[in-house]
Amino acid sequence: MDRTTTVPDSKASSSAAVLGAPCWVSLMARELEPALDFYGAVFGWTFRTGRLGEQFRVALDDGEPVAGIGALAPALQVAVAWTPYFAVEDADATSARIRERSATVAVGPVAFQTGRGALAADRDGAVFGIWQGKLVDDWESWRDREPAWLELRTRNAFEAAIFYGEVLDWAADRPGCCDVQYEAEEVVLRHGGHIVARLSSGALEAAPDPTIRPHWEVHFVTTDVPAKTATARAHGGMVIAQGTASNGPWATIRDPDGATFTIDTRAVAQQKA
Repeated sequence: MDRTTTVPDSKASSSAAVLGAPCWVSLMARELEPALDFYGAVFGWTFRTGRLGEQFRVALDDGEPVAGIGALAPALQVAVAWTPYFAVEDADATSARIRERSATVAVGPVAFQTGRGALAADRDGAVFGIWQGKLVDDWESWRDREPAWLELRTRNAFEAAIFYGEVLDWAADRPGCCDVQYEAEEVVLRHGGHIVARLSSGALEAAPDPTIRPHWEVHFVTTDVPAKTATARAHGGMVIAQGTASNGPWATIRDPDGATFTIDTRAVAQQKA
């Protein structure tokens, strides 16, 4: 089933305006069409072409951008995974800061039509991306709608916050930078008063279960976790963890290609400063 439309991008803004903030989440899949079929069935997303080429699509929920899906894993020789991207002014300078702090830049910076990106891993192995240039869509609208939110599950949240703060200019005295606060045993990242990510301690570097090792976890907000969980199973996905939190049920799912994501009803920016 063809779920793809071609729509001109609009309201593109620069990564320089949202320093260090999460600016997008993207799935690097092995094959594009099977990934579109799975996520279209689970979430009801439709897709349009973007500015990153024929092997990349922007996922839309009721016409609004949610995430990116691309058959990029084989080309970049990286694992199939959902990956968060953080906005930076200079991808080269940021990559240098990552390396200086004993972390890894695995790919890039690579030039695309609208900017430059790189894939990295922090000192505990959690994979993330950086992006310099035009954002994929109107970032403030994406942030405010909260279709997805991020949680870093890491060995020590305080140490991780220092690393990311130094690399991404968190808590710097500059317009557009993120604020960092330690709340209820978590590090909370805010931009413009909105919570955009949380960092939690307790992950184990050598754990055999990849969901317990340090990683950035991408959460998609939904109103019906059980229904989407059942649909994911019916289309080849596997539920690897599930439970109930104060806000309702949640489930962590592995798609047929091996990428994991979590669905829940929690919106991280319910509290706005």
